[in-house]
Amino acid sequence: IVDDHVPSFLKVLKFMNWKTKARIQNVVSMLPESLGYRFYYMIQRHFGGFRNPDPREGLEAGIAICEMIADSGRDINDKVFLEIGTGWRINIPIALWLRGAKKIITVDINPYIKLELIRQDLKYITDHQAEIVDMFKNSLNADRFRRLLHTGKQKCGLRESLSLLDIEYLAPMDASKLQLPANSIDYQISNNVFEHIPPDVIVSILKEGNRLVRNNGLFVHRIDFTDHFAHSDKSITFVNFLQYNDREWEKIVRNKFMYVNRLRVDDMERIFTSTGQRILSLYPRLDPSISELYRGGGLALDEQYKFKSEETLSTIICWVVSEKCR
Repeated sequence: IVDDHVPSFLKVLKFMNWKTKARIQNVVSMLPESLGYRFYYMIQRHFGGFRNPDPREGLEAGIAICEMIADSGRDINDKVFLEIGTGWRINIPIALWLRGAKKIITVDINPYIKLELIRQDLKYITDHQAEIVDMFKNSLNADRFRRLLHTGKQKCGLRESLSLLDIEYLAPMDASKLQLPANSIDYQISNNVFEHIPPDVIVSILKEGNRLVRNNGLFVHRIDFTDHFAHSDKSITFVNFLQYNDREWEKIVRNKFMYVNRLRVDDMERIFTSTGQRILSLYPRLDPSISELYRGGGLALDEQYKFKSEETLSTIICWVVSEKCR
């Protein structure tokens, strides 16, 4: 029944504003779990980020992680990574593996991963080999790249594909309670994940990371501070959701697919340091249009955000590189 009616229903989504989309997501989240995941995936496939799968963004994020690790005086080769929040695809683990990582353990509370998307990403890489090689410049492991291309041609199942790329996938899995040995990980990483996790759970994940990550290891996390509805609804700003108090926001968005904690970069800094970590580097990206609204007094903010600085409110993306205090 769902398959018969979803395509025509999805066509309407294209013209809906963000509040209507939030209501639909709230309804989808109340479906039985397996059906809810399937329905949400179909929405993303038709009108979300999966319409035209392109692995470059994930590969570039993986390369950026490697560069920040190198800038911190550490090595990538033969190291073990722990990725928090796999999502639907494995392009960051692929990039790490192509740069020489020994193993990538990737965990997710939700079993989102899709073989269909992985195969399409591998096909894109196969069809654009020169572009991918150029992206990695001189850091690409040529032998592994050939193995990756071979894996894409084989049409392997999910587990076999992951195994061939030295990727271990754990889902559903609580990243704050991992059955992994202490001091067995070199780098804990994530990309656009921490904004979707409650603050107390982030603390638990980082503390678990302190147990798992070796003394010379690092934590590298990219956090997206934007109102995610603004990516599709251009009538609102990236800080649109900061005008609501917690109760008002929870009435509008109360689903697992679009949960955001609405923390700002200063809040994240405090969380990292509260877990016994020392921040080595911050790589923030600021939105000038938010600064203009701030200076002109046109930025609508709830009381909990009114006393934050212009720089804090204008930071829409930030990489945080930290290490545990010894």
